[in-house]
Amino acid sequence: MELYQVQILAFAALICCTSSAYGWGVDGHLITCRLAQPRLSKATADAVSQLLPAYADDDLGSVCSWADQVRFRYRWSSALHYIDTPDNLCSYLYKRDCKDEDGIQDRCVAGAIYNYTNQLLSYGNGNSQYNLTEALLFLSHFIGDIHQPLHVGFTSDKGGNTIDVDWYTTKTVLHHVWDVSIIETAEERFYDSNVDELINKLQTNITTVWANQAKAWEACSKTACPDAYATEGIKAACDWAYKGVSNSSVLEDDYFLSRYPVVNMRLAQGGVRLAATLNRIFG
Repeated sequence: MELYQVQILAFAALICCTSSAYGWGVDGHLITCRLAQPRLSKATADAVSQLLPAYADDDLGSVCSWADQVRFRYRWSSALHYIDTPDNLCSYLYKRDCKDEDGIQDRCVAGAIYNYTNQLLSYGNGNSQYNLTEALLFLSHFIGDIHQPLHVGFTSDKGGNTIDVDWYTTKTVLHHVWDVSIIETAEERFYDSNVDELINKLQTNITTVWANQAKAWEACSKTACPDAYATEGIKAACDWAYKGVSNSSVLEDDYFLSRYPVVNMRLAQGGVRLAATLNRIFG
């Protein structure tokens, strides 16, 4: 039994350490969901509480990386974390771009957001055919993913995953810089490595300096609006993530200090929009 438990713990550690290539890192997803949860209406908060697994203890953020952790079990879900767009066009079109590597339509992060939104709309019917707990966890994660600029990146480099760079003195890839490195560097430099302090800062900004913008971020004529978020994403990828970067680039303060505000904004937008989407679903 003890050996079995060690194996389970080792596997869990492996998941933790390899998940970042599939979305914001653990902290990025935690931040998105923690920003969203206080913005839920009472009806929505009640529905989310009913759907969250018991071990989450009513904390959506604690399970916001679940979709990365199950990718080995749900291998079909890997293509749902991102969108590949034509190189250097810096544009996104659902019909052209929302497909997996085999060309199967609707298999991208925008298609996944539409799908899991529609599943959650069956909540309260009493006879839903879907696993609505999984739908909630997928949707919460994918709304985070679509706000990471390199999750709507170029096809040839797989959203920056094949662009080797040095982040200060650490060898990594450009995608990982945007998933993890910028956030972790900001936490270390500005927040004493405390993610809660970063969350509090973003919460404050959403209700003060970004208050008017936050109202605009919520706007959506449908239940979910991932196409608008993907269009923003590829623009941010071109304007900020890819700009001035090539294989073997050394990325230091000039890159970090100019890109960190973009990451902050995308995290805040993701949190506000996740809450708004859930509020439209659950009323």
